[in-house]
Amino acid sequence: MLGCGAEATVRRTEFMGRDAVIKSRSPKGYRHSELDMRLRYSRMKNEAKMMTEARKAGVRTPVIYDIDTVRFCITMEFVAGRKVKDVLDSATNVEELCEKIGKTVAELHNGRISHGDLTTSNMILMSDGNICLLDLSLGTASAEIEDLGVDIHLLRRAFTSAHSGLEGALDIISDSYSKNMKHADSVLRRTEDIKNRGRYT
Repeated sequence: MLGCGAEATVRRTEFMGRDAVIKSRSPKGYRHSELDMRLRYSRMKNEAKMMTEARKAGVRTPVIYDIDTVRFCITMEFVAGRKVKDVLDSATNVEELCEKIGKTVAELHNGRISHGDLTTSNMILMSDGNICLLDLSLGTASAEIEDLGVDIHLLRRAFTSAHSGLEGALDIISDSYSKNMKHADSVLRRTEDIKNRGRYT
Protein backbone atom coordinates (compact mmCIF):
# COMPACT_ATOMS: atom_id res chain seq x y z
CA MET A 1 0.00 0.00 0.00
CA LEU A 2 1.41 3.38 -1.04
CA GLY A 3 -1.52 5.54 -0.09
CA CYS A 4 -5.12 5.52 1.06
CA GLY A 5 -7.26 8.60 0.51
CA ALA A 6 -10.93 9.45 0.80
CA GLU A 7 -11.63 8.35 -2.77
CA ALA A 8 -9.01 5.75 -3.67
CA THR A 9 -6.20 3.44 -2.61
CA VAL A 10 -2.86 3.15 -4.39
CA ARG A 11 -0.80 -0.05 -4.31
CA ARG A 12 2.47 -1.20 -5.84
CA THR A 13 2.10 -3.87 -8.49
CA GLU A 14 3.71 -5.12 -11.68
CA PHE A 15 2.41 -4.81 -15.24
CA MET A 16 4.00 -6.88 -17.99
CA GLY A 17 7.31 -6.93 -16.15
CA ARG A 18 7.30 -3.22 -15.33
CA ASP A 19 7.03 -1.56 -11.92
CA ALA A 20 3.55 -0.10 -11.66
CA VAL A 21 0.89 1.14 -9.30
CA ILE A 22 -2.81 0.40 -9.35
CA LYS A 23 -5.23 3.09 -8.22
CA SER A 24 -8.58 1.65 -7.12
CA ARG A 25 -11.73 3.55 -6.37
CA SER A 26 -13.69 1.58 -3.81
CA PRO A 27 -17.48 1.85 -3.41
CA LYS A 28 -18.75 4.23 -0.75
CA GLY A 29 -21.61 2.86 1.30
CA TYR A 30 -22.91 6.32 2.23
CA ARG A 31 -23.67 7.13 -1.43
CA HIS A 32 -26.56 5.82 -3.49
CA SER A 33 -25.17 2.86 -5.45
CA GLU A 34 -25.98 4.22 -8.91
CA LEU A 35 -24.57 7.65 -8.06
CA ASP A 36 -21.51 6.01 -6.53
CA MET A 37 -20.80 4.06 -9.71
CA ARG A 38 -21.24 7.15 -11.87
CA LEU A 39 -18.88 9.19 -9.70
CA ARG A 40 -16.21 6.50 -9.57
CA TYR A 41 -16.38 5.99 -13.31
CA SER A 42 -16.35 9.70 -14.22
CA ARG A 43 -13.43 10.50 -11.89
CA MET A 44 -11.42 7.54 -13.15
CA LYS A 45 -12.11 8.52 -16.76
CA ASN A 46 -11.31 12.17 -16.11
CA GLU A 47 -8.04 11.33 -14.35
CA ALA A 48 -6.88 9.25 -17.30
CA LYS A 49 -7.87 11.98 -19.75
CA MET A 50 -6.18 14.75 -17.75
CA MET A 51 -2.93 12.80 -17.38
CA THR A 52 -2.84 12.27 -21.13
CA GLU A 53 -3.62 15.93 -21.84
CA ALA A 54 -0.98 17.09 -19.36
CA ARG A 55 1.67 14.95 -21.04
CA LYS A 56 0.72 16.50 -24.39
CA ALA A 57 1.34 19.90 -22.77
CA GLY A 58 4.83 18.79 -21.75
CA VAL A 59 4.09 18.04 -18.10
CA ARG A 60 5.42 14.81 -16.61
CA THR A 61 2.67 12.49 -15.36
CA PRO A 62 2.64 8.70 -14.91
CA VAL A 63 2.15 6.67 -18.09
CA ILE A 64 -1.15 4.80 -18.09
CA TYR A 65 -0.86 1.06 -18.75
CA ASP A 66 -4.42 -0.17 -18.29
CA ILE A 67 -7.91 1.01 -17.33
CA ASP A 68 -10.43 -1.37 -15.77
CA THR A 69 -13.92 0.10 -16.18
CA VAL A 70 -15.52 -2.74 -14.20
CA ARG A 71 -13.39 -2.46 -11.04
CA PHE A 72 -12.75 1.29 -11.50
CA CYS A 73 -8.97 0.88 -11.49
CA ILE A 74 -6.14 2.59 -13.35
CA THR A 75 -2.81 0.76 -13.65
CA MET A 76 -0.01 3.21 -14.31
CA GLU A 77 3.73 3.68 -14.23
CA PHE A 78 5.42 3.66 -10.83
CA VAL A 79 7.30 6.98 -10.64
CA ALA A 80 10.31 6.70 -8.37
CA GLY A 81 11.03 9.69 -6.17
CA ARG A 82 9.78 11.53 -3.12
CA LYS A 83 6.74 13.69 -2.57
CA VAL A 84 7.67 17.36 -2.82
CA LYS A 85 5.83 17.87 0.48
CA ASP A 86 8.35 15.57 2.19
CA VAL A 87 11.35 17.14 0.49
CA LEU A 88 10.75 20.88 0.78
CA ASP A 89 11.26 21.57 4.46
CA SER A 90 14.63 19.79 4.56
CA ALA A 91 15.81 20.65 1.04
CA THR A 92 19.07 22.52 0.58
CA ASN A 93 17.98 23.79 -2.83
CA VAL A 94 14.59 25.26 -1.93
CA GLU A 95 14.88 28.13 -4.42
CA GLU A 96 15.64 25.77 -7.33
CA LEU A 97 12.82 23.43 -6.33
CA CYS A 98 10.31 26.28 -6.05
CA GLU A 99 11.34 27.54 -9.49
CA LYS A 100 10.63 24.06 -10.87
CA ILE A 101 7.21 24.00 -9.18
CA GLY A 102 6.31 27.35 -10.75
CA LYS A 103 7.52 26.24 -14.18
CA THR A 104 5.65 22.92 -14.00
CA VAL A 105 2.37 24.61 -13.05
CA ALA A 106 2.92 27.18 -15.82
CA GLU A 107 3.36 24.42 -18.40
CA LEU A 108 0.15 22.77 -17.21
CA HIS A 109 -1.76 26.04 -17.39
CA ASN A 110 -0.32 26.94 -20.80
CA GLY A 111 -2.06 23.79 -21.99
CA ARG A 112 -5.32 25.22 -20.54
CA ILE A 113 -5.43 22.40 -18.00
CA SER A 114 -6.26 22.90 -14.33
CA HIS A 115 -5.17 20.32 -11.77
CA GLY A 116 -8.05 20.68 -9.33
CA ASP A 117 -6.09 19.60 -6.23
CA LEU A 118 -2.74 21.32 -6.62
CA THR A 119 -0.72 20.60 -3.48
CA THR A 120 2.85 19.51 -2.82
CA SER A 121 1.47 16.07 -1.87
CA ASN A 122 0.50 15.58 -5.51
CA MET A 123 3.99 16.29 -6.83
CA ILE A 124 6.87 13.81 -7.04
CA LEU A 125 10.47 15.01 -7.23
CA MET A 126 12.15 12.44 -9.46
CA SER A 127 15.80 11.42 -9.42
CA ASP A 128 16.48 13.47 -12.56
CA GLY A 129 15.30 16.61 -10.75
CA ASN A 130 12.04 16.97 -12.67
CA ILE A 131 8.58 17.12 -11.10
CA CYS A 132 5.85 14.61 -11.88
CA LEU A 133 2.23 15.60 -11.17
CA LEU A 134 -0.16 13.07 -9.65
CA ASP A 135 -3.93 12.77 -9.13
CA LEU A 136 -5.54 14.94 -11.78
CA SER A 137 -8.97 13.38 -11.23
CA LEU A 138 -10.47 16.80 -10.42
CA GLY A 139 -8.72 18.51 -13.32
CA THR A 140 -10.32 20.37 -16.19
CA ALA A 141 -9.41 20.61 -19.87
CA SER A 142 -10.05 23.89 -21.72
CA ALA A 143 -9.84 25.48 -18.28
CA GLU A 144 -11.00 29.05 -17.71
CA ILE A 145 -9.02 31.71 -15.85
CA GLU A 146 -11.17 30.96 -12.78
CA ASP A 147 -10.07 27.29 -12.78
CA LEU A 148 -6.41 28.26 -13.09
CA GLY A 149 -6.78 30.85 -10.35
CA VAL A 150 -8.27 28.21 -8.04
CA ASP A 151 -5.21 26.03 -8.71
CA ILE A 152 -2.84 28.80 -7.62
CA HIS A 153 -5.03 29.61 -4.62
CA LEU A 154 -4.96 25.96 -3.51
CA LEU A 155 -1.19 25.78 -3.94
CA ARG A 156 -0.72 28.92 -1.85
CA ARG A 157 -2.95 27.55 0.89
CA ALA A 158 -1.02 24.28 0.86
CA PHE A 159 2.22 26.19 1.34
CA THR A 160 0.95 28.35 4.18
CA SER A 161 -0.33 25.30 6.06
CA ALA A 162 2.32 22.67 5.28
CA HIS A 163 5.42 24.82 4.64
CA SER A 164 4.87 27.95 6.70
CA GLY A 165 8.57 28.11 7.63
CA LEU A 166 9.73 28.59 4.04
CA GLU A 167 9.86 32.35 3.86
CA GLY A 168 9.84 33.67 0.31
CA ALA A 169 9.00 30.31 -1.29
CA LEU A 170 5.66 31.50 -2.66
CA ASP A 171 7.28 34.57 -4.20
CA ILE A 172 9.79 32.36 -6.02
CA ILE A 173 7.00 30.11 -7.32
CA SER A 174 4.98 33.13 -8.48
CA ASP A 175 8.00 34.65 -10.24
CA SER A 176 8.76 31.38 -12.02
CA TYR A 177 5.10 30.95 -12.94
CA SER A 178 4.96 34.48 -14.33
CA LYS A 179 8.06 33.93 -16.47
CA ASN A 180 6.70 30.75 -18.00
CA MET A 181 2.91 31.21 -18.19
CA LYS A 182 1.47 33.25 -21.09
CA HIS A 183 -1.46 34.74 -19.17
CA ALA A 184 0.06 34.75 -15.70
CA ASP A 185 -1.05 38.30 -14.86
CA SER A 186 -4.71 37.46 -15.45
CA VAL A 187 -4.47 34.25 -13.44
CA LEU A 188 -2.69 35.87 -10.49
CA ARG A 189 -5.21 38.74 -10.42
CA ARG A 190 -8.03 36.19 -10.34
CA THR A 191 -6.22 34.33 -7.55
CA GLU A 192 -6.35 37.49 -5.44
CA ASP A 193 -10.08 37.83 -6.18
CA ILE A 194 -10.65 34.23 -5.05
CA LYS A 195 -8.65 34.84 -1.88
CA ASN A 196 -10.69 37.96 -1.06
CA ARG A 197 -13.97 36.16 -1.69
CA GLY A 198 -13.01 33.61 0.95
CA ARG A 199 -12.01 36.34 3.37
CA TYR A 200 -15.37 38.12 3.26
CA THR A 201 -17.76 35.16 3.09
